[in-house]
Amino acid sequence: MDLKEIEEQIKQLRVQLDSLDAKDEKTQKLREHLGLAIDQMKQDTYETLDAYDKVYLARHANRPNTRFYIDQIFEDFLELHGDRLYSDDAAIIGGIAMLNKMPVTVIGHVKGSTTEENIKANFGMPHPEGYRKAMRLALAAEKFNRPIITFIDTPGAYPGIGAEERGQSEAIARCLMTFMGLKVPVIAVVIGEGGSGGALAISGGNSIIMLEHSVYSVLSPEGFASILYKDASRAKEAAKIMKLTSTDLLELGVIDEIIKEPLGGAHENPEAIIPNLKQMLEEKIAGFSQWEADAVSEHRYKKFRKIGQSVK
Repeated sequence: MDLKEIEEQIKQLRVQLDSLDAKDEKTQKLREHLGLAIDQMKQDTYETLDAYDKVYLARHANRPNTRFYIDQIFEDFLELHGDRLYSDDAAIIGGIAMLNKMPVTVIGHVKGSTTEENIKANFGMPHPEGYRKAMRLALAAEKFNRPIITFIDTPGAYPGIGAEERGQSEAIARCLMTFMGLKVPVIAVVIGEGGSGGALAISGGNSIIMLEHSVYSVLSPEGFASILYKDASRAKEAAKIMKLTSTDLLELGVIDEIIKEPLGGAHENPEAIIPNLKQMLEEKIAGFSQWEADAVSEHRYKKFRKIGQSVK
């Protein structure tokens, strides 16, 4: 039974539990015992999640998105639009905000909460103009000495013909190069899916934070399985060997911190994540802001040069 089926089973059990008459003493005791059993079932389930369960949670339709975190963490957010070349890409949001009275630049992928919002945001898959907007905002942040915080949540950059015609690969490559050379601190937070170059383009941070049930990988498990096994249905098997979970990536040194999620995933209680995440962002920025500009960019360069090195 996969995680989605278990979630539905727990939901149905709770509905049945609520339907029991609470006025009768025996029924009340039965409700209490059944409630504890359901809670234990949920606890046991989420303590033994496999890699593909984490993929499911990272993609969950109710998972809080970048707009939620911007609203909850920052004050006076002023959204800025357009790449000054072609158009404004709704798949990437960016602007200026205040974090504990400190001006910062915020950039992130956007997924919608409804079908209409997802269509508008292209399901979180940016076009080239989205990455060029991100570059424009990042360079402005460097000019005015503002730290940058990015939120990562995309299955990957949009692979359509129009995007390719407008220079998708060039935009991603240039975005990567721009972020790596920035002389202001960059803190990247993977809040859901972190897929392929579409995610990497704005995740070149001095520190990379992942929410507990988010994923970060070279491509989707389905894509990996299609290439390696010639069978997309083997995605669960692929996810296991891809090392895409937060615990895997912390152990490999790809990321730096993990933010624990509520039992059941971030969508169960989104507000519970905010205090820890906000505090961590403030601490990271305060630490890196004490460094000289060249030291900040050198730190980022060395950090990424270490990724993938084998230890003899």
